[in-house]
Amino acid sequence: MTPSPFHGIFSSLTSDALPVQAEQEPVQEAIVHPTGTQPGQIAVDIYEFDAYYIIRAPIAGVKLCDIDIEVDDKVLTISGVRNPADDIPKDQYYLQECFWGNFERSITLPISIDPKKVKATFSKDSILKVIIPKEEKVKIVRISEG
Repeated sequence: MTPSPFHGIFSSLTSDALPVQAEQEPVQEAIVHPTGTQPGQIAVDIYEFDAYYIIRAPIAGVKLCDIDIEVDDKVLTISGVRNPADDIPKDQYYLQECFWGNFERSITLPISIDPKKVKATFSKDSILKVIIPKEEKVKIVRISEG
């Protein structure tokens, strides 16, 4: 099996990195996500298909006009905002696990990205798919005098 070009690029969340909860903390306590200056993250799948890298992200509750994709050399950033449809006061929640507010996810690829060649689709199932062509390898040819 050949090593992935992404090996070592993405940080993985290990059990060592998870915060340990104190035993006296009640189980039914709501999980509160930051909605201030720290944006939330979205989950992504990244895979290769033919001559492309594909980034797939399910982003439920978001309209296409609320998503931005930025490219800076080898880094592709997906950002946007997820707004709740209802205005429910915080004190009425028993449990709140869904993230609402700004989100951002930056992905470093093993190639430089040409922003003009990046294509994206957003399905009716709220799946964002970003298609990035792989960089064509330049073959170096030595020229000798003769």
